[in-house]
Amino acid sequence: MRISGIFEHDKTFTQPIVWVTTLFMVALHVGALTALFVFSWKAFLLAVVLWWVAGSLGVGMGYHRLLTHRGYKTPKWVEYFLTVCGTLALEGGPMFWVAIHRLHHQNTDKEGDPHSPRDGGFWAHMGWLLTGRTMHNESAELLPYVPELRKDKFHVWISRWHWVPISVLGAIILVASGWQYVLWGIFFRTVIGLHSTWLVNSATHMWGTQRFPTGDTSKNSFWVALLTFGEGWHNNHHAHPQAARHGLAWYEIDLNWYGISALRMLGLAWDVKVPRLSLAENRKEKLACSPP
Repeated sequence: MRISGIFEHDKTFTQPIVWVTTLFMVALHVGALTALFVFSWKAFLLAVVLWWVAGSLGVGMGYHRLLTHRGYKTPKWVEYFLTVCGTLALEGGPMFWVAIHRLHHQNTDKEGDPHSPRDGGFWAHMGWLLTGRTMHNESAELLPYVPELRKDKFHVWISRWHWVPISVLGAIILVASGWQYVLWGIFFRTVIGLHSTWLVNSATHMWGTQRFPTGDTSKNSFWVALLTFGEGWHNNHHAHPQAARHGLAWYEIDLNWYGISALRMLGLAWDVKVPRLSLAENRKEKLACSPP
């Protein structure tokens, strides 16, 4: 797909804008740009650490591979810790995030997919959020997709108050270190994290390679995998959605899988699901992994 094709016939421009969401996103991006004018290595390091905490521990290991697909099991306190880390990404509470992602897998590239590039590249990236397709945690459309989370009082509570952890964190950073660190640790880091996650919805359904014939547009993308700690191996994931491991070959860097493996070594993760490749797929993987 050509770069100019991202905006051609895009559904975003046929839908009414939700101005509260849009103005909030604009303010967030303005804060991120402002951070570039008050650079310091310490503030940058804080942003990198929080990017990993929110993006890897929270979204990748927590929201996605644990809560959405139940690719492994952990003690409840670990599950709740990873969930709180996920709220720091500012991508909504766990009930919303999990339901949207399960909806995506059920209807990938078909009617009902919340963010398919077939409705436009910009729509898949962030247009669906700006035009009202964002649904509330209590939406009747979403609730059937999160039956187990609805039974958990913590997940119900944190889904409603998902903005509290990042607000408290921002206040602590402000008091301890000042606005420079808030701009980097909250604004800049959050914007990078948001766009990284959104690239999984957009870029990995437009550009990349397909290892498995999944019947959809999911693709593997090395550069998106780097930005998302391993979530960019999207075709692998769509072929084996419940697997906790997305990077299958040695060269497919998957930091989220390494984190889950570390939890398993510590006795904090078990029943870890890995891809069950067919004989033909195994042969293909061995050929791909063998040196020339």
